[in-house]
Amino acid sequence: MSDGTTARVDVDDIMSGRRITFGITGPTEQDAIREFEEMGVESFWVGGHIASRNPSPECMVYLSLVAARSSVPVGTSILLLPLYPPAMVAKQVADLDNAVGGRIIVGVGVGGEYPKEFEAVGVPMKERGARANEAIPLIRELWSAEPVTHAGRFFSMEDVKIHPAPPRPGGPPIVVSGRQEPAMQRAALLGDGWMPYMYSVRRYKESVGRIHDIAGEEGRSLDGFSWMSYIPVCIDDDPVAAQRDGAAFLGGTYRQDFEEMIKHIGAVGTAEDVATRLCQYVDAGARHFVFLPTRRDALVEQTGRLIEEVMPTVRAALGSA
Repeated sequence: MSDGTTARVDVDDIMSGRRITFGITGPTEQDAIREFEEMGVESFWVGGHIASRNPSPECMVYLSLVAARSSVPVGTSILLLPLYPPAMVAKQVADLDNAVGGRIIVGVGVGGEYPKEFEAVGVPMKERGARANEAIPLIRELWSAEPVTHAGRFFSMEDVKIHPAPPRPGGPPIVVSGRQEPAMQRAALLGDGWMPYMYSVRRYKESVGRIHDIAGEEGRSLDGFSWMSYIPVCIDDDPVAAQRDGAAFLGGTYRQDFEEMIKHIGAVGTAEDVATRLCQYVDAGARHFVFLPTRRDALVEQTGRLIEEVMPTVRAALGSA
């Protein structure tokens, strides 16, 4: 399957937003990854938890597995940064990025839906935002492969050298995820991109404006800043069935009723419905989509329909966005 796009997408293509690009969450099996790449999937994204309600992989192990088995950009969506020492993240990502030729994008967030994983690693939940704010610039400094001395509120080190440096000058892009004002501030002042999850088109558009305002107030340019959207998708010729299945998937994960919410924060329905919704996100500013197909047992079918029936219309929308 192909939508006619033959050029291989790299990290710079995704970050530049020159055209609409997309990726999917998972899978992990090598044969499946090859199949999805041949279909036209342009990036793979992984998440994970340390101690969640449902069984979940650990994010960095999951990232390593998928990165080793793929040949396109691979990102975290998301790495719960406050749970990890910054030096460990810097070392793991630098080594992995060198091993796979500079294909890593680091999506970070602060979590909070599972308090037990904060308890498990000895990190107070109330500190999670401040820890992430300190960690992001520290990780970038450690990626210089020069001795780093840092005395902060949460992290201290003297003449610590983590090397070799990642292949990209400055290291892989760090994209911020989240839903609230502190996350927008983090993205505007510290991030290389914005990737909110479960945002309606209206909220996405408002967040783009807010991030521009925050960056402008601080004199920070957002040139090269990537606008991403992590969005649940379900395609069915019966739109009611698509909405039902999308809501059931999210409800099983978050233990709440998504029957009404899925209509606003997802792209569910017929292929035409999904294309229309994604075009609205493009209008609001999104340039790279991270798709979470909610029918995990029909991932090939759902991805094929996205590529063949949806993405050509969405890509064409950029010209009028």
